[in-house]
Amino acid sequence: MAKKVVATLKKEGGVTYAKVIRAIKSEKTGAYTFKEEMVPTAMVQETLKK
Repeated sequence: MAKKVVATLKKEGGVTYAKVIRAIKSEKTGAYTFKEEMVPTAMVQETLKK
């Protein structure tokens, strides 16, 4: 399950960004690692579908 944290990288008239954190399970060990990405808020749903 991924969670979305809104970033504070706002500028006047600029693009707003969101920080997406996903848990990825390792096939070798079974342990979870976390991958963080900064994406525009319009692309958050596309990023989570990957």
